[in-house]
Amino acid sequence: MQPQRYSLQREKIYAVVRESVEHPTAEMVFAWLKPEIPRLSLGTVYRNLHRMAEEGRLQELPGPIVRFDGDTTSHAHFTCLTCGRVSDAAGPYDPELDAAACREGFRVIRHALMFYGTCPQCAKSGGKDDC
Repeated sequence: MQPQRYSLQREKIYAVVRESVEHPTAEMVFAWLKPEIPRLSLGTVYRNLHRMAEEGRLQELPGPIVRFDGDTTSHAHFTCLTCGRVSDAAGPYDPELDAAACREGFRVIRHALMFYGTCPQCAKSGGKDDC
């Protein structure tokens, strides 16, 4: 991958994702930055987010709607199946998961652990408490 020259747009895109706790989509990043950078295009946002994920500057969270995370440390995520919100899951990452894969002959490059269920806000509004 060739090094990229400095771009103010790219750095603004990166900063918005790093500062967000919402695990934004490309469309969210575009909507947040468009008032500040009127010439910004959605295509530019997509290209830069994917490039930064390839470089390891951001995490790309796959799913029906791709989201991005500015925290590149090993941690799990939780997706609410009711509202679609993606949050960091509490608790430490267990490096034994990587070690177990290694013992089986796998070479772990990266991993993604995603929990699915109902977030606290949706559980309250639905009157459920399964935990």
